[in-house]
Amino acid sequence: MKLSGRTDIQAPVEFVFDAISDFEFWERAALRRGAEVTRTDKLRQLAPGMSWMIRFGWRGRERQLHLVLKQLDRPLVLAVDGDSPSVEGGAVMELVALSATKARILVQTTIKPRTLAARLFVQSMRLGRGKVNARYEKQLRQLATIIEQRYEDHRRG
Repeated sequence: MKLSGRTDIQAPVEFVFDAISDFEFWERAALRRGAEVTRTDKLRQLAPGMSWMIRFGWRGRERQLHLVLKQLDRPLVLAVDGDSPSVEGGAVMELVALSATKARILVQTTIKPRTLAARLFVQSMRLGRGKVNARYEKQLRQLATIIEQRYEDHRRG
């Protein structure tokens, strides 16, 4: 199943890229939500090959996800692949500078089920595609709001 969305962000494209590639920030955000995040690579700087093992509760069960940074083309593209026992997939985030202070982010997410239960879940998502797309767009807009807030804080010093 493929999901895609886009939103405009009131911040320069370089700042937006730096914000979405600030993995320490996103690790802390996941920890605040109750996830357990473990870095599984030995890289010292931002580069493809960075990876994390993430454990979290979802729908009443403990889940785990191995996430790998696959592509990093500053400030245009960031891609990650995810792998778990029941699903695999990835996300590609493309950035476009609309002006000196405005950027557009385009996100494409792919989910491939590996188990019967995951296939049933993905099929239910397909049946409720309108609702799923609305939630996806809402999450993307929340990401934009976080980045815009960080940009405002950065500008104020």
